[in-house]
Amino acid sequence: MTVSTHARRARVQLTGAASAAVRPLLESPRRPARVLAAFPAGVYLEVRTDLEPSVIAVITGEATRLPNSVLLAGPLPHVTVGDEAAVGDRVIDLGPLSMRVRRWWDPAPPLGPADPASLAGAASILARPADQRPGLDGNGAIASLAAACAQGWLLGVVTAAEQLIGLGPGLTPSGDDVLAGLLVTLRHLGRATGADRAVWLADWLGATVTFDARTRTTPLSATLLHCAARGEASPEVLAVLRGVAGGQALDPALRRLRRLGHTSGADLAQGVAIGVHAVLALGGQR
Repeated sequence: MTVSTHARRARVQLTGAASAAVRPLLESPRRPARVLAAFPAGVYLEVRTDLEPSVIAVITGEATRLPNSVLLAGPLPHVTVGDEAAVGDRVIDLGPLSMRVRRWWDPAPPLGPADPASLAGAASILARPADQRPGLDGNGAIASLAAACAQGWLLGVVTAAEQLIGLGPGLTPSGDDVLAGLLVTLRHLGRATGADRAVWLADWLGATVTFDARTRTTPLSATLLHCAARGEASPEVLAVLRGVAGGQALDPALRRLRRLGHTSGADLAQGVAIGVHAVLALGGQR
């Protein structure tokens, strides 16, 4: 009885703000989850369900706010891989932490109208060499993907994407990050400029990369591909897209994006650059 009472007192009760991308998981009945990875500023939880996305990032304000994140209103208690966890009914129980969702935030806010002339200037900025090199710099599949997107050639896009899914090391392989940046760019900038062909391409590419993502890449990366297919992204990616559309300064936003992770930010930026070029090329196609 003494141990049980102490355990109850030791629990940390917090509230949080969750991405709308993970709302179906958080509002579904309670399910067990497992800790995929744990860091001082965040924990990745995989929920045992057939729903997508199936991974939730529980983070503090110091971590990158991925589109599948729940942002804690307080510090993250010490959590390790293997700790018991459960998700559902708007609550996340994770080791000593019990967190209830109080608010939701939108991981895919619309850009609003964008002038194609702004995209043309942004394309040259995105093409400049940077200190942070993409993980697949020089890979032939990247070049094939870029060429096929600019032509609106669906078979070529799908063929290149199949070579890139899951390609590279880490929790989010470089190939997946490139595809995620591309998907979000095609969808948001396609809508913002009225380039229907780019949105059409995003629909088909999204269906391709999410069809069997669970078996092709890591659970976290599969979740982020599902998010990207819907236009959901981190604030750093969305800030670059606003810069491309002329809504804010592009250079500082691009520098912040490229600094993310080991190569993830540079890979996402490479996908954005491919997408901007494709939107410009497809702008007159219906």
